[in-house]
Amino acid sequence: MITVGILTISDMGSAGEREDTAGKRLREIIERMEWKVERYEIVPDEKDIIAARLREWSDDVNLSLILTTGGTGFADRDVTPEATTEVLDKQAPGISEAMRASGLQKTPMAMLSRGIAGIRRHSLIINFPGSEKGAVESLEAILDALPHALDVIRGEPGH
Repeated sequence: MITVGILTISDMGSAGEREDTAGKRLREIIERMEWKVERYEIVPDEKDIIAARLREWSDDVNLSLILTTGGTGFADRDVTPEATTEVLDKQAPGISEAMRASGLQKTPMAMLSRGIAGIRRHSLIINFPGSEKGAVESLEAILDALPHALDVIRGEPGH
């Protein structure tokens, strides 16, 4: 069973001032895949909080896949890639490159996403844009490769 956590990074969302449409849409797609969303949370754009949650969900909860949404842009408070880099054992640049390449076919703004992807222990962590459209399109760009990637990370037989 693939277990998933969705971590939305948003100052306004964590304060209850903005609805998290991106995280909700990612959840819908994941659940259609018949994967289990075990954790969902909205946290502020604080590097230490983001890194702590990624560590907890990987090390203690042992989630297969952790998706973050938000905090990947150019604003001063956008620190999701830095928090993610801090916790990774290995980077997986092809995943974020594929998301940006796919996004560039639709909008030049896709190049402004600084999101990264990588592995911590047995969890794959992927940063998505904070916009619902950007998050959904990015997930759709990589979705077909995720089951194989997760099997390899978990050391499934045959890999």
